[in-house]
Amino acid sequence: MLTITKEFHFSASHVLEGLPSWHPCSRMHGHNYVVVLELSAAPERLVPPGFVRDYRDLDKFKQWVDKTLDHRHLNESAGGGGYRQRRIWRCGFSTSGSASSPNSRQ
Repeated sequence: MLTITKEFHFSASHVLEGLPSWHPCSRMHGHNYVVVLELSAAPERLVPPGFVRDYRDLDKFKQWVDKTLDHRHLNESAGGGGYRQRRIWRCGFSTSGSASSPNSRQ
């Protein structure tokens, strides 16, 4: 199995609900985040000229991160409601390199 990894960075705010009002994380605050996208393929599934995936194919994912998460309030961007736990999005790529919906949560 061959693997490639690419990092994407964004900044966003959130509020942790359920904490006492005196706790600093109960107020809106922000963080810098790193999304690590890892793609794997068996040697017989490589795309020409022998790539797991052309890094340029990941531009659609970067655009989604920028549009959906960067400089956003995650309580709203992560589907609204309480933001009590870390949310993880999956973004699948077809063999043509087009991104599937990243909104299915794990």
